[in-house]
Formats: sequence, C-alpha cells, structure tokens
Amino acid sequence: MNKLFLVSAGPGAKDLVAPRAIAAINTCSDLVAYGLYLDLLGDICIGKNHHDLPLGEEVGRARLALDLAASGKNTALISSGDIGIYAMASLVFELLDQQGGNQHATEPHESQSQWQDVEIEVIPGISAMQAGASRIGAILGHDFCTISLSDLLTPWQTIEKRIYACAEGDFVVSFYNPRSRKRDWQINRARDILLKYRPAQTPVLLGRQLTREDESIITTTLEALDAKDVDMFTLVTVGNSESRSIIHNRSSWIYTPRGYSKKL
Repeated sequence: MNKLFLVSAGPGAKDLVAPRAIAAINTCSDLVAYGLYLDLLGDICIGKNHHDLPLGEEVGRARLALDLAASGKNTALISSGDIGIYAMASLVFELLDQQGGNQHATEPHESQSQWQDVEIEVIPGISAMQAGASRIGAILGHDFCTISLSDLLTPWQTIEKRIYACAEGDFVVSFYNPRSRKRDWQINRARDILLKYRPAQTPVLLGRQLTREDESIITTTLEALDAKDVDMFTLVTVGNSESRSIIHNRSSWIYTPRGYSKKL
C-alpha cells in the first residue's frame, strides 16, 4: 500500500498526541520529521526508519516522504502541533498540485510521476494556540485569527495588512514565529498596530515550549508586550477589546466573552 500519513504530534506532551496519530505511526515503517519531533514522541518511534532533515529543508522533507510512500513504504510525515497549521501538510499538497501541471509548477522532480498512486491521510492535532489557551482559561472564546510574523515566505507588507485587518475586526490573535535572531522588531510593530484599536490593558499570553518539560506561561498586557520577552519557541496570544483577566481559587485566568451576559 502506497500511503502517506500527515501526522500531527501535538504541542509536545505525550498524552496530548491523538490516538489516531499513534495508530498511524504504528502502521508505518518510515518516519520523516525534524528530529526534535521524533524525540518528543519517544518510544512509539522505536523500530522505525528515521529520516531526520533539519530546519530549512521542508521541501526536501515533503518530497522524501512522498518518495518513500510511492516506493511502497507506509510513511508518516510528522509535524508538531497540527500539521495543517503553519506546517507540512500544505507543502505536500502544493507539491502534488505542481505535479498535476498547475501553472504554479516550478522545478520538476524525477519522482513526481510516482506520487499519483500515493494515498494521503491527514491526522489533526492540538495546535500551540489551543494548548496555550487551555493553560490560562478561554482566551479563544470568541472569534480569533492566527498570523505568522515570519517574512521568509510572506512579504512584510502582506503581514502588516493582515494585522491591521485583525485589529480593525477586533479579533483575538495568536502570533506564530514572533521573533528570531534576525527578526526582532515585528512583534513590537504588531503591538503598536493593535494598540491603536484596543485598550493598553488588553490581556496577553506568552506561552513558551507549551506542554513540554520547560514550559513557561506568562500573562501580561498589550502595552507591556515586548520583543525582549519573546523568542521563536513562544506563542503570543493577544485578547480582543473585551477579553478579561480574573482571579479564581488563587489562580489567574483570561477569557474572552461571547456575549452570554445578555442572557444571564
């Protein structure tokens, strides 16, 4: 059987990996992933052929997974969080789209003709924004969006346009890829845009290495949000104009009301 599973490994904790993801890995002989994701999955990866390609080799990783599946090996291409959210699933389908003669096709690949027989199954998982929201309450309780601040693949002008749209629409927003060594100003620019439309005291979550052993959860405000407190392992979620911070049972929580106050 020529089958490729696109597997979501969840945010990091082993008990947050979906049973369907574990079942898919168990049926596979070959696993393709960034090595950290295989390490986080632990024992369920024992006895499998590991194909560990480094960060920056996403296209090679996707092609390798398709090639392995096309050769008759049950293969899992694994990403953390949900593989369909800023991860590898879209790249796999983009390669398949190019294979079909789409106008966006670029560099040909010798194995593409074999990909036609590969069966694809996408297995969802818990994303970083969901894991982070659960740690501090229900900040995603009303309409929300996600924006990646990385301009490696998307021009900054486009990203900034989306931030303005998010701000004007008063969406709760989760920022992925908020900062790297070479990109240290985008999150502060996003903060300044949001401050034009929502209160300075709007609650903010900084969730680093969510659900992993070195997890860090910090709650702050929009006006206090600063790039120095953020890195590439941090998810930043900013509430909307109605999001609230409360204390319950000596713990701090953040929630975004949906409007039930009209019925209470």
